[in-house]
Amino acid sequence: MKNLEWIALSLCLWLVSTLALAHEAHEPAQPASATAAANAQPATGTRDAKTWFTDTPLQDQNGNTLRFYSDALENRVVLLNVIFTSCNDACPLITRKLKEVREVLGDKADGITFISLTSDPLRDTPAVLKAYTLKQGVDDPHWLFLTGDKAQMDLVLGRIGQIVPTPEQHSTQLIVGDVANKRWSKIRPDAPAAAIAQRLQLLTMPVAGR
Repeated sequence: MKNLEWIALSLCLWLVSTLALAHEAHEPAQPASATAAANAQPATGTRDAKTWFTDTPLQDQNGNTLRFYSDALENRVVLLNVIFTSCNDACPLITRKLKEVREVLGDKADGITFISLTSDPLRDTPAVLKAYTLKQGVDDPHWLFLTGDKAQMDLVLGRIGQIVPTPEQHSTQLIVGDVANKRWSKIRPDAPAAAIAQRLQLLTMPVAGR
């Protein structure tokens, strides 16, 4: 059974990787509904999520060191995306979309952690990330902007299906997950803010039979 669970997680992450939208090749998308916004099959389990995602030490926008799994993911409902602060097109647009998502969530937003990982760690230091959050109006205790050295970021990004030879080649896909219950799916960033918020709210609901 453990082997089947491991295969299920690997398949889910492979789907995220192969179906991701490339930053440079992102084409105008068709209108997305709440149903179409998140249609990936959830992983049914994992032998050891901490080992898979790793406890790589990263730094947030405030200079705090966080272990990726234990401090950022464990037992949380999360939304993950990848950005780089010198981007002048997709990244700030998506950041503003996610800000709108948090506004739609209202009080429920405090129970959901957004995690923006940089694809350009050589330039995106904690101080640079902090300036970005202030410029975008997203300096929020429930929104982590994470960086590290290149090897650390390559490892973490690889575990969420992101292999980025250059900062511009990151995917614009959003990944949402209920970490404790091993439910993961992908969402196009052009989905309506209300649809993204709805998907996140569903992940906060108790799992039947548990």
